[in-house]
Amino acid sequence: MKNMISRFAVRAFTFGMLASITLSSFALAQEEGAAVKKKTMLDQWVLDGGWTMIPLVLLLGLTIYLIVYCVQFLKDEKFCPEALRQQLIGFMGECRVQSAIKLATESPTYLGRLVAYALPNIDANRTEDLGKDAIEDAIADFTANERPATMKYVDVLALCGSIAPSIGLFGTVQGMIGAFAVLANSGQADPSELAGSISVALLTTFWGLIISIIAIPAFFLLKKKAQALEAACVNTVEEMVNTSINVINAEAQLARIPEGLDVEGGEEGEYIEEGAEEVQA
Repeated sequence: MKNMISRFAVRAFTFGMLASITLSSFALAQEEGAAVKKKTMLDQWVLDGGWTMIPLVLLLGLTIYLIVYCVQFLKDEKFCPEALRQQLIGFMGECRVQSAIKLATESPTYLGRLVAYALPNIDANRTEDLGKDAIEDAIADFTANERPATMKYVDVLALCGSIAPSIGLFGTVQGMIGAFAVLANSGQADPSELAGSISVALLTTFWGLIISIIAIPAFFLLKKKAQALEAACVNTVEEMVNTSINVINAEAQLARIPEGLDVEGGEEGEYIEEGAEEVQA
């Protein structure tokens, strides 16, 4: 009985080992087939381009990274959040300049830093305009100083889009030189010998154009986005200052506005005077 159990165990173990080896061999064959297929695609679209594909692949990765980074960076929440904008305009509507400056100082946004830089230039002695010219100069200085930091990575994206076709053209020229060298050495046009050089010539140009097609439109869109965000912040500060000016000079502005206008030979003026006389009567 024990011998039968031992023989059965040995046979089962042997069968299991053979099954494992068979399945492992089958799985390995599938993996190798997939690897060969994947390698073929990689060779066809990338590796056949030669060493010139190295900077192009790096540029493609950098381009994608810059687009993602700039999209995350150029957001309303980081430049001109609506909640902060409404609070600042509300403070300036009550002529609470110090409160507006304090709130702006606590905010790390572009608008907060702009307000904290520009509002201290308000001149309370000039009630007619609150020293608006000095405020506008401060706004111009701030935006000029901040623009390089805002556009730094957007400009790098433009550089990627501009340099990629040049690298692709370099690879094309290199591939054509190799093709003509093969023709010069062999004296005949053998497709198998020319295939490598032609791959270099075509693939590098292809990938250079792909990178440029991705980078250049993204650059213009992100540039417009950055300019719109900057303009929104500047317009908010100007609206804040104008709100305070209108509040301070509200009575003076109303005093300059006539009740009626003399139109076409005084007919409207006579009508207004007649109406006033009737009211007095």
